[in-house]
Amino acid sequence: MIFCDTSTLAKLYVPEPESLAVRQRLETEDSVQLSELARTELMAAFHRRLREGKWSRQDFSAVVSQFSADDIGGFWDWLPLESAITQAAASVYSSLSETIFLRSSDCLHLVTALHHNHRDIFTHDRNQAAAALALGITPVSIEP
Repeated sequence: MIFCDTSTLAKLYVPEPESLAVRQRLETEDSVQLSELARTELMAAFHRRLREGKWSRQDFSAVVSQFSADDIGGFWDWLPLESAITQAAASVYSSLSETIFLRSSDCLHLVTALHHNHRDIFTHDRNQAAAALALGITPVSIEP
């Protein structure tokens, strides 16, 4: 069982150098857990590619359909974004070093991981990886 953020999840649907390695790694897991936040972030990433002209409407629809099929097929184990998580994420900032750059959405991913006793997070976001270390979480990236 592993916990991933949106930057890793996106590599399954957006062709990037790490995509094949990410797919191979995630397909070996009995459970791939994600914050429910990743669902919205992923759709926003898909829409950004459409908006920027990197995908046609047909490309966009195809990838949304694939994601939906994977979701319905139970490939993902969605962890709820509970109020305890949002409260804990808000409190992280009171003790976070001023040298750490941490976006609110990344904080929610990290706190979700901690809330569900994950000590690793699969991420391809360097800022989130640095913040993970500050919170005692080991960042893992999957390279080709």
